[in-house]
Amino acid sequence: MARAATSLPWSGYLIGFALGGFFDGILLHQILQWHHLLSLVDGVTDQILFDGLFHALMYAVAAIGLVALFRTRRSLARSGSGRRLLAAALIGAGVWHVADGIVSHWVLGIHRIKLDSANPLAWDLGWFVAFGIIPIVAGRLLYRGGGGNDGGSGPRGGIAALGLTATALICGAWAARAPAGSETMIVLFGPGTSQGAAVNAIRAANGSVLWQSRGLWAVRWNDPARVDTLYPRGALFVSSSLVGAGCLAWTTAE
Repeated sequence: MARAATSLPWSGYLIGFALGGFFDGILLHQILQWHHLLSLVDGVTDQILFDGLFHALMYAVAAIGLVALFRTRRSLARSGSGRRLLAAALIGAGVWHVADGIVSHWVLGIHRIKLDSANPLAWDLGWFVAFGIIPIVAGRLLYRGGGGNDGGSGPRGGIAALGLTATALICGAWAARAPAGSETMIVLFGPGTSQGAAVNAIRAANGSVLWQSRGLWAVRWNDPARVDTLYPRGALFVSSSLVGAGCLAWTTAE
């Protein structure tokens, strides 16, 4: 019975994770059409194909979760099991959106929540909170409210997930700021941004290229206040330091 009680939350995590992916793909890719999976990757001519492959992966995750749920079906008769399963599903869905935000939006830069927005990072952060952090917190609270009848201590990974999401949120918000008082900065573009697209983005922001190497560009700005316009054009971050490890590089701006 202990093994079944342990497996029940994991089936919820997997099912919730898959449902989070379905929600993202159906609403944002198909209904609203704000982006596709690889919208910011150059050379991809069939976006629908990769959206379909993404959904196929979510089907596989959901199938694994359903199989796990079937194998632990006897534990559903225990007091509080429905509450714990729902809580685990909420956490799983939230983890999907946290992972998507960190990996797809900020690390790989393959798409953003609303590509045609003047400030896509604001949409990324809003979505991150609404569909990532809040479901994880709600799931954790719901699980605790279910009592300890399963003989376990609940999804301890929820605490670590909350710490990770809070850290990523702070870093993302800090990265949205343009460092003040610096005319020469380092720009890192996402892996899907071509050299021509990067040059055009820098010129449109009223900057001039000093040098570039493997996705890093040293740029002198005539109007530093316009560097924020680089984000909708594929920039991951802008820094006044070569230490460019993401949001930490901003702390060197003066």
